[in-house]
Amino acid sequence: MNDIVNETRAIRNLALVGFMGTGKSAVGRQVAGELGFTFVDTDELIEAYAGKRISDLFVEDGEPAFRKIESDVVAELAQRRDAVISTGGGLIVNSDNLASLKMHAFVVCLWASPETIFERTRHTSHRPLLQTPDPLARIRELLAARESAYRQADVLVSTDFRSIRETAQQVLHQFHEARRALAP
Repeated sequence: MNDIVNETRAIRNLALVGFMGTGKSAVGRQVAGELGFTFVDTDELIEAYAGKRISDLFVEDGEPAFRKIESDVVAELAQRRDAVISTGGGLIVNSDNLASLKMHAFVVCLWASPETIFERTRHTSHRPLLQTPDPLARIRELLAARESAYRQADVLVSTDFRSIRETAQQVLHQFHEARRALAP
């Protein structure tokens, strides 16, 4: 486990990061229910802020515009308390976004193999980064590019051979351990 906590860090929230299709939304909802926390999806906040779907935002305004709104949303999340935050797959590639999350949240990266991700996402049309002739190759490419950022999370949890419930239990265990480490 990475350096989970330090003297200046407050863990008021839990943030789930990782590649698309790793289960952040499903696991996040389960964990939020178990903790009695509010579930927050950054993609939903971005769509509300932009007034359009993310896929339309990518097409009409481009990825840089999307990433700018994403960073603004992350900054606003610092005001939240008792929230489980599900992030977009590329959110923590921007190290400022990760640093912002770590100021108030325990950050868990959900991980899966490229093949598992492909199986989970291949029948979806709302993933702009996978609109390519070879989505599996694109998944491998993006995972490789993002891996070092994902490894900066407090802990990595594999979702490859775990159900949503099993993954949620693992995330909850890690979260409780981190909060215990902060207790006086």
